[in-house]
Amino acid sequence: MTIQRLTKTVLACTVLVTVALTRPLPQLASVEGLGASITDGKPSLVLAAEGEGASANNHSWKGHQEVIEELEASRTPDVIFVPTPQDVVEIMLELAEVKRDDLLYDLGCGDGRIVVTAAREYGSRCIGYDIDPQRVKESLENVKENNVEHLVKIEQQDIFTLDLSEASVITLYLLKSLNTRLIPQLEKLKPGSRIVSHDYDMSGVKPDTAFTVDSIEDDYEHSIFLWTTPLEKVEESDE
Repeated sequence: MTIQRLTKTVLACTVLVTVALTRPLPQLASVEGLGASITDGKPSLVLAAEGEGASANNHSWKGHQEVIEELEASRTPDVIFVPTPQDVVEIMLELAEVKRDDLLYDLGCGDGRIVVTAAREYGSRCIGYDIDPQRVKESLENVKENNVEHLVKIEQQDIFTLDLSEASVITLYLLKSLNTRLIPQLEKLKPGSRIVSHDYDMSGVKPDTAFTVDSIEDDYEHSIFLWTTPLEKVEESDE
């Protein structure tokens, strides 16, 4: 595993939950569990209390739904940002056979280099999605600097909530587990849509092609995977 790939697997997964209490809760003999959990991609507040009479109606504190909404609004990225080398970007777009009439979605767009390159080199319409506001800011600046605002949109979104059905090309640089989690959304793409991923494949789906390239930009070997819809399901080995 290369240093860059190892770095990519470090997850930014710290979630901070603050419960504001305006007065003490004498009815609670003890609070054994207080924290945040992630279930099916959605954060939730966990309160485990002993004793009877512990009711939210008797106290002024943040409600369950309010905490959920705050957590969802500030959810941390699933991966840290590691940019795809520009020469690898160009190979990915060439492999996907991007054309002028394509609509390309980059899921986790980082600094926007993939959507900017696709718009600049192929004239295709593109939308870059990222949950990190800093990455969104960098992408917007990149789009403006390259004068492709008429072709590229950047949106701050959780990629696991998106309807991908309008896209004809999807680009990814996530983790295998996250690619796999996207499969139900990817299966809604129109037949003939192309999905290209940098470094990571997805479980249970056979790629059309997979190969490695040496980047002259960072001197590392990079893997590239291509799928065309409808996806071809395969049995995963137990090894």
